[in-house]
Amino acid sequence: MKISIDRTPLLITAVGSLLLLLHGPIAQLPNYHHFADEVVRLGIAHAADVISNVGFAVVGVWGYAVLRPLRAQVALQSGWIGYRLFLLALILTALGSTFYHLAPDNARLVWDRLPISLACAGLLAAVRAETKRDTDVRRDVALLSMFAVASVAWWYFTEQAGHGDLRLYLYLQVLPMVLIPLWQAIHGSSRADRIWFGIALAIYVLAKFAELHDSQIMLTMAWISGHTVKHLLATAAAGTIVFRLWQRARVHRGSSRALCASAEAIRCSTRRPIEQPLNADWKQ
Repeated sequence: MKISIDRTPLLITAVGSLLLLLHGPIAQLPNYHHFADEVVRLGIAHAADVISNVGFAVVGVWGYAVLRPLRAQVALQSGWIGYRLFLLALILTALGSTFYHLAPDNARLVWDRLPISLACAGLLAAVRAETKRDTDVRRDVALLSMFAVASVAWWYFTEQAGHGDLRLYLYLQVLPMVLIPLWQAIHGSSRADRIWFGIALAIYVLAKFAELHDSQIMLTMAWISGHTVKHLLATAAAGTIVFRLWQRARVHRGSSRALCASAEAIRCSTRRPIEQPLNADWKQ
């Protein structure tokens, strides 16, 4: 049976879901809360891991400030609701991750993971809406947000029961990395969009690598831990996405203004002049 290329993302999502189901629970590492950064600065425990969260708030606030006035532009309009969730989730990530790293434990980790899941949900919904024009972005944001909340809740309650399961939470983080490039390729996104998202994706992969090598990076660098590097790189990845959206919207606004100016010039040049009397004494 031949499968339409448009169905490929759906097929990959379904196969991934099946594989996760067959894989079984993915447990949180037993030493997850033991981070390499144990330095106290200015009375702040785990200071570098805490302070490095400021970047998420800066990118979120900056992105909302520069993109909201451009939300009616065609370059943003279809996916704006999803991008708005993504930006607000970045701000909440700064708050939630700061709260968690001050005194790491499972209860606080909920407030770290929840906004990260919402950021993934918003980004997925936004790019799907702008690449697949026939989709309902409001519905997608609502459904993906519910899935984001459910993924964190599932982990927390299974963890409380003694058999924690991170499958849904991890799956939601992987989906944007797989589906967004596919949607962009299948539905003909601009080369610039694909390149900029590819850069953001590469930076985020490096961030996850740094997270997994927290202690090793601290031992090697001596002044910064892997988890702090993860925060900085993840901030850079989010900033790359926001910068591309801002750039794209500004270029489109400039093109729209130029088009309107050209249309007005054409309209004026083709307007019929007011007829003047040939003879001043024509009334006589």
